[in-house]
Amino acid sequence: MHPNAAFAWTDAAAMRAFVAARAFAHIFAQTPDGPVVAHAPVVVTPAGNLQFHLARANRLVPHLDGRTALASVTGDDVYVSPDWYAGPNQVPTWLYRAVEAEGAVRRMTRDALVAQVDALSAIMEARLAPKPAWTRAKMAEGTFEAMLPGIVGFEMTVTALRGTLKFNQHKVPEDIAGMVAALRAQGREDVVALVERCVAERTP
Repeated sequence: MHPNAAFAWTDAAAMRAFVAARAFAHIFAQTPDGPVVAHAPVVVTPAGNLQFHLARANRLVPHLDGRTALASVTGDDVYVSPDWYAGPNQVPTWLYRAVEAEGAVRRMTRDALVAQVDALSAIMEARLAPKPAWTRAKMAEGTFEAMLPGIVGFEMTVTALRGTLKFNQHKVPEDIAGMVAALRAQGREDVVALVERCVAERTP
């Protein structure tokens, strides 16, 4: 996470909500061959843990059960040009928000894996409404069961959650105003909303 305390994100509920909304993570773990990363959709459980599945052939699969892993989720990122600031002698930067979740990982049972796949598809299909939701019932009998061995499910018991909200909230008002105007010209109202929120919430 970014070392500047001005960008610290400490609201655990908001961080979990962000991870759930993004629903996609980079998952890192140490292996005998060095650090390895996998990329996977994730589901946040009511307890705040992360469930995910990987292709059985993924090279991280043999090393996850019982190990500590790190999941990284990022979003809302954008480049900022120094030309957008009111003041001189500025440098380029990047705005973004990010969450790291760390914890022990265990392999899920077959039934838990099926439940995770169903939960993930239900969450994502709901975002496509009014399209009728896809369910496994649309697959030919036996097809899902035949494909299931191709994936392996895991659950991370999250013991540490760290976040960064880096939206230039430490800048002077004139610099922020210039940056916001440029972001609006690019149609990045999503980032502007986060800038304005972070500025409003910063500690004087």
